[in-house]
Amino acid sequence: MGFPATVRGAASPAVFPSTVVLGASGRIGQVLRRTWPDLLPDAARVLWQARRPQPDAGPSEDWVILDPLAEPGLLAGALRGAGAVLCLAGSVPGRSADLADNARLALAAIEAAASAGSTPPRVFLASSAAVYGGQAGLLREDAAVTPTSPYGRAKREMEQQALARGQELGVPVNILRIGNIAGLDAILGGWRPGFILDRFADGSSPRRSYIGVQSLAHVLAALLICEEVPAVLNIAQPGPVEMAVLLQAAGRAFTKRPAPESAIPEVALDLDLLRRTLGPQAMPDPADPACLAAEWSLIEPDSS
Repeated sequence: MGFPATVRGAASPAVFPSTVVLGASGRIGQVLRRTWPDLLPDAARVLWQARRPQPDAGPSEDWVILDPLAEPGLLAGALRGAGAVLCLAGSVPGRSADLADNARLALAAIEAAASAGSTPPRVFLASSAAVYGGQAGLLREDAAVTPTSPYGRAKREMEQQALARGQELGVPVNILRIGNIAGLDAILGGWRPGFILDRFADGSSPRRSYIGVQSLAHVLAALLICEEVPAVLNIAQPGPVEMAVLLQAAGRAFTKRPAPESAIPEVALDLDLLRRTLGPQAMPDPADPACLAAEWSLIEPDSS
């Protein structure tokens, strides 16, 4: 991977910000808990937040158990002294989830940051490439977005409210539009026997921007030590990945069906801003299906 070795070697403990991870019990949080101990400086402090005690919490992990929406005072206290907040908390489709919680939780994090001290921590908010909707081609952060799914619309509403609230309260806010995460996606992660992919006229399946779970952990850690981060930033590895090739690399069987007219062959995130933000050493390598599958296989048992 295109990293200098680890973030541990890229920054001294003195400059690595004390970080609070909200929603650490979710799937991305589980990935970070497995990966970050080997990346971060030894003295780096990470406080993991969840709404209930985690049975798999390690003895060296620092946890705070609270409800961000119901206990704003406790949340502000947890953020006091932090240099960064990574908000992974949110709702996903299904399970009777209220997708409006995506905006509520983001605003709770920003308001708690504003109350945490004279110098509020930087708040990173996990958004999604779903905000781009059904647009084809290379998608830039400054492009007009037209989300088509309820989840995409909820994430877009979260982005707009969060940026406005951050500006109002003087809290630095960064929106991270994360592409497909191999293993946490609907293709590799959602694979089941009898899985079916769309097939286009040339025989190919859909191509999308992807990032491996370990590569994502590297990128998130690297962003925490960047002096300047754009307000909105695409997160993925360079080069779109064909879904059929990804499943083949992971040894997952599937069949194909003719793609409907509404299907889009390729959707890719423009990563120029990410490249300029991270620099060439920390920018992840181009997406390779075999590497994506291998990264997922290392943590799959703990992320099911």
